[in-house]
Amino acid sequence: MSNSILVLSLLLVIGNYGVQFFFVDGVVDEYTRKYFPSEFVFGAGTSAYQYEGAVLEDGRSFSIWDTFAHSGVPWYNGANGDITVDGYHKYKEDIQLMVDTGLEAYRFSISWSRLIPNGRGSINIKGLQFYNDFINRIIAHGIQPHVTLHHFDLPQILEDEYGGWISRKSVKDFIAYADVCFREFGDRVLHWNTFNEANVFTLGGYDYGFSPPGRCSSPFGITNCSKGDSTSEPYLVAHHLLLAHASAARLYRQKYKAMQHGFVGINLLGFWFEPYTNTTRDAKAAHRANEFYLGWFLNPLVNGDYPEIIKKNAGNRIPTFTKFESERIKGSFDFLGLNHYSTLYVKDDPNSLENDVRDFIADMAVTYTFGNGNEFFPTQFQVNPLGLQKLLNYVKEEYKNPPIYIHENGQFLPHNGTLMDTPRVEYLHAYIGALLDALRNGSNTKGYFIWSFLDLLEVAGGYSTGYGLYYVDMDDKELTRYPKMSAHWYTNFLKGKNMSAIIQNFMVKHSFSSSH
Repeated sequence: MSNSILVLSLLLVIGNYGVQFFFVDGVVDEYTRKYFPSEFVFGAGTSAYQYEGAVLEDGRSFSIWDTFAHSGVPWYNGANGDITVDGYHKYKEDIQLMVDTGLEAYRFSISWSRLIPNGRGSINIKGLQFYNDFINRIIAHGIQPHVTLHHFDLPQILEDEYGGWISRKSVKDFIAYADVCFREFGDRVLHWNTFNEANVFTLGGYDYGFSPPGRCSSPFGITNCSKGDSTSEPYLVAHHLLLAHASAARLYRQKYKAMQHGFVGINLLGFWFEPYTNTTRDAKAAHRANEFYLGWFLNPLVNGDYPEIIKKNAGNRIPTFTKFESERIKGSFDFLGLNHYSTLYVKDDPNSLENDVRDFIADMAVTYTFGNGNEFFPTQFQVNPLGLQKLLNYVKEEYKNPPIYIHENGQFLPHNGTLMDTPRVEYLHAYIGALLDALRNGSNTKGYFIWSFLDLLEVAGGYSTGYGLYYVDMDDKELTRYPKMSAHWYTNFLKGKNMSAIIQNFMVKHSFSSSH
């Protein structure tokens, strides 16, 4: 990372903990909750497969994530979500932790295969009761529910029947599932997100093969996928996701919005792409990468069609919208969910376009890195909050400044039992400061959610790493939760205390230990 971007401007040592805070030049480093609009919401999140466990309990059926986790994924090291942190049984305890933390909103997903185990048709009463009670309890404590319908977990039965999202049949089944959720929960849920990280679900699941359902083809996948076609399936799946999203949004607007007054959005992972060098070629490559990664979905949602550069480079491998479909998709979102973790550095790679067989990344014609030479699994995200500022400004300028919720932002660290997660506190402090700057510069961002509320089964690391504000002891049969320093930091921030007060709080918290 360039020294001009990240500057050590202040070092604070707190008591005997040796905590160091690194602030970023040009980013607000002293702020309180009161600096943000009163209607702006702060929260944290989880997802169904990563949190609930109880995979075959009370009528739930397998999802594609169950199958993927049980397929021997090397980086899961034998881990799966059969139990994970057992949220299905411990949710009442966890809701009290949310209250203690001071969360204003909570983002979670509904398991399609728990609510409708056959993918379509009969509703599972036990699943319905679970989500109703969950929603009722968080609302009773004044916490806003923000619900995701699909978080990498299509029912396996639909994958087996017709190939899941590679088939257009998935669109019809998703609309029926969304209809059930709107009908059953929409009297209390105002914020609906159709797909989590639609771009990453598509690339990870159908190009690289590193996430459910683990489809890819040589030489593009990072695993030995048994089936898939990396050259065409990502474009096909993205097309179906956009059609499904637009249809669900239209259904809500026509059937439910007048009564429920809610909002429907879609979520994308938003890296910020920076030129690796100051050359014009790399600057153009970075812009192209942003068009591919975000514009792939955002351009149809805002303008009704894919970006011209994607259509040109992908050729006949990318489907075409009919005029009717284009009109349906354009404007079919009330907000954009963005997950942002890191900045990627991009080099121009025009030679990739000369390959006869290409995937999405080859069509992008770039090479990229997290900055440590590892494209897929960095050891830790670098703290570059200016990337978040630039990302929000890019969406504001290129896509008409839609309402945005930062659905995920956080730092992963080894899941080794320590509660002194200093790098996470440094990261969160810097990125929330960057968000405040973006708001002051006109970004239409409405909320911010830390990923994740608890340590969970992670897509790219199983249980070896964790993002949580709360540590979960996976070796304890009770799966006891312990607040990390970041949980205390976030609580103090949400209570409106300034940085000095937070530091003082840490210093006098004699009961705070460095491990559980």
